Amino acid sequence: MVPERLLLGGAAAVVVVSAVAAVAVPGAISPDEPGQVRPAALGVADLYIAPGPVSGDEATLAVETRIDHRGGPAENVTLLLRAVGLESGLVETTREVDVAPIAGDREVAVVENLTVPREGGYRIEAVAYVDGERRASGSKSVRGVGSLQPEYARTTVRFHRFSRTDQPSIEYSIAGVSDDRATLRVRTFLTNAGGEAPDGLRLALTARQAESGIVADEADVEVGSIAPGRTATPEAEIVVPDGYNYYLDAVLWKDGVIVGSARSVANLDPQETISANVTTRDVGLEVSDFERDGEGAPERERPAATESAGQPGFTAALGVVALFGAVLLARRWSA
Repeated sequence: MVPERLLLGGAAAVVVVSAVAAVAVPGAISPDEPGQVRPAALGVADLYIAPGPVSGDEATLAVETRIDHRGGPAENVTLLLRAVGLESGLVETTREVDVAPIAGDREVAVVENLTVPREGGYRIEAVAYVDGERRASGSKSVRGVGSLQPEYARTTVRFHRFSRTDQPSIEYSIAGVSDDRATLRVRTFLTNAGGEAPDGLRLALTARQAESGIVADEADVEVGSIAPGRTATPEAEIVVPDGYNYYLDAVLWKDGVIVGSARSVANLDPQETISANVTTRDVGLEVSDFERDGEGAPERERPAATESAGQPGFTAALGVVALFGAVLLARRWSA
């Protein structure tokens, strides 16, 4: 009789456990009802950042936030966007956007502009809320904002780069020497890489004494129009004291705005020579990989457990497992 009593005791234990689970977790031992709606789940899948309108002091960044939605309809959704300075850590700009109700398992795009100072870099953060509760967030960093040129200062004319020979884009020849003064004929190479011929370009040439930085002479040249794909060689004469070394600086202006610059050297001191500083070129806007916080995209395989959805670990299979265990226990005692 002992095994039978143990078997009955195990079955009674299964009934008790199932009853407790049914009370503690509604729907624990019953499968999901047909048509049952899962709760809404949101995630920030990705951020895309593109340059927008640019003024002298400010730049506009067009931010596209991809919101991933799963489960039931999501209403009263808001998206908070902010730009945080990478160096200062200060919030420069904040925007809050109301998002239309989202239904169905899909991604939606929310596009909004952020205007920031035209300098340095920023971390763009996106936080999604539902009914004022934070649900998901993500971020992306952007650098080189200062390289974005205002519309009025943009031009396709550049100082030509001799990639194979390292020839400088500024060269000079000595036109003559008289009374310890040298006349330099300075020439630059300007290439139009665009499809139009811009007007209003002016070239400022300066000879700066290397040790002191004193401007020895300067000249302005009207560049005129450069046809698409062609190179122009504007030049001017500069008179400087002989026997010194000079930096030759060329600055390209358009409508009162500097749009390009280059530097070379003129070595007139027979005892010592100098070389031009290494030219650094701002390569433009740089966007980092997408970063997502712990509240990222929702699970796609199964929804999070709630009171309205059946708990995956508490189904009728629990009763079967417990009953099977009671039978094994009874056999062990009877052996």
